[in-house]
Amino acid sequence: MKKLQVWLPLLFALVLITGMMIGFKLRQNIPYSRGLFETAKRSSVQEVIDLVNLRYVDKVNTDTLTDDAIQALLAHLDPHSIFIPAKYLDDVNEELQGNFEGIGVEFYIINDTVNVTNVLADGPSDKAGLKVGDQFLKVGDSAVAGNIDGDKIKKLLRGPGGSEVPVELLRNGKTVKTVITRGTIPLYSVDAAYMIDATTGYIHLNKFSGTTYEEFMQATEKLQKLGMKQLIFDVRDNGGGILGEAVDIVDEFLSDNKLIVYTQGDKQARQEFRCKRPGLLEQGKVVLLVDENSASASEVVAGALQDWDRATLIGRRTFGKGLVQEQYDLTDGSALRLTVARYYSPLGRNIQKPYNKGRAAYNDEVSERFHNGEMIKGDTSTNHTGPAYKTPKGRIVYGGGGITPDIFIPFDTAGYSAPVYALFNNQTFSRFIYGYYMQNRAYFDQFKNPADFAQRFNQSEAAWNSLVAYAAKDSVQLQGLTGRDKAEVEHRIKTWLARQLWRMPGYYEVNNLSDTMVIRALQEIRK
Repeated sequence: MKKLQVWLPLLFALVLITGMMIGFKLRQNIPYSRGLFETAKRSSVQEVIDLVNLRYVDKVNTDTLTDDAIQALLAHLDPHSIFIPAKYLDDVNEELQGNFEGIGVEFYIINDTVNVTNVLADGPSDKAGLKVGDQFLKVGDSAVAGNIDGDKIKKLLRGPGGSEVPVELLRNGKTVKTVITRGTIPLYSVDAAYMIDATTGYIHLNKFSGTTYEEFMQATEKLQKLGMKQLIFDVRDNGGGILGEAVDIVDEFLSDNKLIVYTQGDKQARQEFRCKRPGLLEQGKVVLLVDENSASASEVVAGALQDWDRATLIGRRTFGKGLVQEQYDLTDGSALRLTVARYYSPLGRNIQKPYNKGRAAYNDEVSERFHNGEMIKGDTSTNHTGPAYKTPKGRIVYGGGGITPDIFIPFDTAGYSAPVYALFNNQTFSRFIYGYYMQNRAYFDQFKNPADFAQRFNQSEAAWNSLVAYAAKDSVQLQGLTGRDKAEVEHRIKTWLARQLWRMPGYYEVNNLSDTMVIRALQEIRK
């Protein structure tokens, strides 16, 4: 027994060594594939960062060094391959998800006080009894009246869905205490959906997020019940988003198994996206409104509807982004959004504009359109350098740099005076709108809907005089403006008051009455 105890450790050691040798031999005979991010050796970039961390004379934040190194690497690729640091990732993802966790209010900070300017109907704050005009005194244990900024109040108000946050408010001079149960707050893609006349619907999309198709279908079904036979579809200022949402929306306009878009890259085989089901919008006239800020997924919609002669495009040449990105989460909580393919319209158009002159030139390209006169020339298709394609009805369309509309609407290049720019470029104007509304709530409560407001609002001159006095306190002098400038400011007063009353649906319904593109779209619809 004693001999066994002496030799037992040696036997264990021999067994372990033998097992390791057998495992090594077996591993040599098994095909080995590395993971997506695994490499045979460390890169020189990582070696440099490690050496700096270990040997550099001063203390250095290596996380910052790594971020800068990644940004420098991506600068040699296309302009849409980007690195997203961990601290910004949640905000970026919220836009694509179409929602976030919070309490459901809009607010302005006026005189270091957080004022509630809008309360989401049936949202957490609405259920807790918050009202427009409430002022936050405390959120949880934190006093917020005084030295407060937007980022700080957002962090205090947001949190996991279902969690509770006690708040203390000032309402009509009295203190009110309540508890808000946080919930999911939608970030709507559909800004407006209403009947612009007895048979014409209007829908404006601001992005393509995870909820866009669902929102679009709800809007379409609502308008069709109200008698919609034709549609003005507005994707101006829509920078894009999720490709699949755009594909699903186009499927509602096109019949059979028509090709909507296809993608292809050096390391990605051609992938086609085709119609899969009967659509609600396969019949009736469609006008699509686009401009220089319509990009990516918006251009997928524009390209497909134009290539198949399904819609008349009105506006100005779109941005010109024909690249597809995929997002890869990294181990430190950051993410890489990498371009993996180009997308092509049904006719084979790649509408990506050139980026071989660097990111600065690429980002300035839209501004160059103003300088070279394209924004006011009219039909820009004759200036296209990209290849020409023919639609089924024989129309000529172009690739190589955005989607050129069928009907061109020039940009209003008449400039405004410096005081008007100063008024709109800070929060002076938006704070005034809220304050004017609060001072005249009894007057505004009489309006039933945006159409009623558009017809009967009669305080333009009174609101103008109040704005002149209010802006002067912020050193913005509005006296002596030209008639055109004053008319523009009065127009914005009216549209922004509509926004205060009914949020973005109210804004668009009132603004569209004088919108040049919408007016032209109605003319096309009524032909």
